[in-house]
Amino acid sequence: MTEQSSGTVQSSGTVNDEDAVTLLPGAPHSMEHNSGRPISWVAVTVIIVGFVIGGVAFIPHPTWWAIWVGAGVAAVGFIFIAFTNAVNEDWY
Repeated sequence: MTEQSSGTVQSSGTVNDEDAVTLLPGAPHSMEHNSGRPISWVAVTVIIVGFVIGGVAFIPHPTWWAIWVGAGVAAVGFIFIAFTNAVNEDWY
């Protein structure tokens, strides 16, 4: 069986780590990391908190007022991120 290389081989016979990563399917072509703006992280955190509140409200039986509170918190997070245009500006 033949061996397959996971990246490009340089003249010294070693595999360049950066080239090996960028050759993976779906991998970005640069090693730069874009973590987004802090406002996006706050909005996503509010949305996750809303979903957690709503999810916990189903245990052990549905508590409807808590489910609606969770839905309201998640909706506030969605509105918050929509009005800040953070999704469009954080795109790679």
